[in-house]
Amino acid sequence: MCGIAGYFAPHHSFGANVLEQMTRCMAHRGPDAEGFFRDENAGLGHRRLSIIDVSSDANQPMSSHDGRWVMIFNGEVFNFRDIAKDLSVSWRTQSDTEVMLEAFSKWGPEAVKKFNGMFSIALYDVHEKNMYLFRDRIGVKPLYYALFENTVFFASELKALTLPKEIRTQLQTDREAIALYLQLGYIPQPYTIWQQVKKFPSGCYLKITETTQEFTTWWKPQDAVHSEVIKDEEQAKKQLHELLSSAVNYRLISDVPFGTFLSGGIDSSLITALAQQNSATKINTFTIGFKEEQYNEAAHAKKIATFLHTDHHEHIVTYKDAMNLVEEAMDIYDEPFADSSSIPTLLISKWTRQQVKMVLTGDGGDELFMGYGMYYWAKLLNRPLVKFARAPIASALSVMGEKYRRISWLFRFNDDQNIQQHIFSQAPYFFTEEEIKGLMKAPSLLASLPVFTSQVKRTLSPEEQQSFFDLQYYLKDDLLVKVDRASMKYALECRTPFLDYRVVEFALNVSQQLKMSRNALKILPAKLLSDLLPKELFNRPKQGFSIPLLKWMLHEWRYLIDDYLSEETIREHGIVNVPEVEAMKKKFFAGEHYLYNRLWNLIVLHRWFRQHSQS
Repeated sequence: MCGIAGYFAPHHSFGANVLEQMTRCMAHRGPDAEGFFRDENAGLGHRRLSIIDVSSDANQPMSSHDGRWVMIFNGEVFNFRDIAKDLSVSWRTQSDTEVMLEAFSKWGPEAVKKFNGMFSIALYDVHEKNMYLFRDRIGVKPLYYALFENTVFFASELKALTLPKEIRTQLQTDREAIALYLQLGYIPQPYTIWQQVKKFPSGCYLKITETTQEFTTWWKPQDAVHSEVIKDEEQAKKQLHELLSSAVNYRLISDVPFGTFLSGGIDSSLITALAQQNSATKINTFTIGFKEEQYNEAAHAKKIATFLHTDHHEHIVTYKDAMNLVEEAMDIYDEPFADSSSIPTLLISKWTRQQVKMVLTGDGGDELFMGYGMYYWAKLLNRPLVKFARAPIASALSVMGEKYRRISWLFRFNDDQNIQQHIFSQAPYFFTEEEIKGLMKAPSLLASLPVFTSQVKRTLSPEEQQSFFDLQYYLKDDLLVKVDRASMKYALECRTPFLDYRVVEFALNVSQQLKMSRNALKILPAKLLSDLLPKELFNRPKQGFSIPLLKWMLHEWRYLIDDYLSEETIREHGIVNVPEVEAMKKKFFAGEHYLYNRLWNLIVLHRWFRQHSQS
C-alpha cells in the first residue's frame, strides 16, 4: 500500500521539484520509503508503506531484470507467489512488485488479468518510450489523471494533481460534478470536482505514446453475469465458504502485524471468523463504540471476539474525539465528500495504526449480497401500478408526519430518470434532480450514470439493478474512497476479502432468493456465518457505522451551520441560492430533522470552496 504520482510528457521538460512536490504531499500514504525515476519523457514518484518484504530491495520504482520496464504501484497483488511459479526468474526480493514486473515483461499489459488484488499501476517502457496505467477490477485503489495535449499527469490522490503550476493554472470547478455531489453525497467516476481531472476507470488500462492515448477495458462486471444463477442454498453456501476462505488466506499474507475491523455485523464478523479459523495464532480485532447507545455496537463485537478467542481491542469514542477530527475529515478527500461515517473511520484507523499496520475489513458484503433497505424500494418503485400512481402517492405522504414526508420524495421521479440513481439519492435523503435545479445558482444538467445492466446475459430484477448501481458507483466512489483516505491518512493498509474478484463474480450469479426475502437481507452470508457463530450473536437489525450526526448538528456542531451556511458564505461562493438554504435551515430548527443530511451535504461543499478559495 503506497502512494504513486508521475507524468508522461514527451514534449515538455519539468524540474525535479514537480515530481517531488506531487509525491511528497502523499507522504502519509507511504512513510517508510521514497523513490523517483526520470528520463527525458517520463517521471515516476513513489511513497512506500512496507507490508510484504519490508527490505529496501523491494522499494520502488523498480526495474525489470532486463532493464526494459520501470514500475510503481499502490496496493497489493495477493496471488504473486502463484504467478511466480510460471516465471523462470532468479528472484532478488520476496515482493509482489518484482513478480508483477516480470509478468509484464513476459506477457505484456495482458498480464494484469492474472493479478488478484487491489492496485493502481504505472508501467514505463524505457525502450519504446511508452507508458501504461492500470487500475484493479473493482476500483479498490484510487487513481486520478489529467490530460493536457500530449502530457499526462497521474496520482493516487487528487491533491497531488493540483500542485504543479502546469495543472493548477488550468483548473476549473465542474458544475456537473457539483450537481451529482448534491444528489449523491459523493462525486462518481469519471468526474472529480475539477473539469480537467478525472477518476481513472476501474478494470481498465491506458497506453500512452508520444501521439496517442488508448484505453482498454480488461474486466467489467456485466461480462461476469451468466445466463443461469446458482439456486441451491447448500451449493451456494459451500462455494461462498471456499471462495471467501481463499480470499481471506491470500489477504493474511503479511510481514507486519495485522488484525481485522470488527463491528459485530455480519460482514466483519464473517471475515474475522474465517481469519481466526485460518490463523495459527490469535488475531487482533479492533472495535470502536459511542456513548450514544443507538450507535454503539461495541458490546456485540466483544461477544463475538470472545467466542472466536481473538485478541480484542475496544475504544469508546467521545464527542471530543470526533470534534477534533470533524473539519480534518472534510479536507482529506480533496473534493466534497458528505459521507459522515468518514469520521468514525478516521478515528478507528488512527487508533488501530498505533498497534498494527494492516487490517481486513468487511467492505463489499452489502453491495454483493443485498444488505440495504433500498433494495426493497427498488422493487416497490418499479411496479407498474406504483409508477403510474407515484404523483398522488407522494402528494398524500407529504401532508403526513415527518417520516412520511421524507418517504414521499422517493416517489418523486420522472420516467426519463435513472431510477437507481434516484433511489440511492433518497435513501440518505439528499437532493432530488428537481430540487437541484432550484437550489443551484447556475443549474447544470444532472448526468445520468450508466449502469449497463442491459448488456448482461440474463434479465436482472430491479433489486439486482440497484445492487449493480451500488457496485459500480456507491461502493467504488464512496465507501472505498472513505476507507482508503481515512486509513492511509495514518498509513494503515485495509484489505477487502469480499472484493476478491472471484467472490464478486460468484455473487453476481447467486439467485436473488439467496440474498434477500421479504423479511431478511444478506441471507447467504448470514447462513454461512451461522455455521461459524451462534446466531444470537449477530442476528439483529443492521446499525451501520455512523455517528450521532443529527444530535450533534442540533447542539455541539451547530456552529458548522452558522458558519458554512451563513448568508455571507453562501453569497461569497455563489454555488447555491440563499433563499432555499435559509428556508431549509428554518425548517430543520423548527423540527423537520430529516433535513440534516442535506444540510451536512451543503456544509461540506462550502467548507471545500472556502479552503480552496484561500489556497
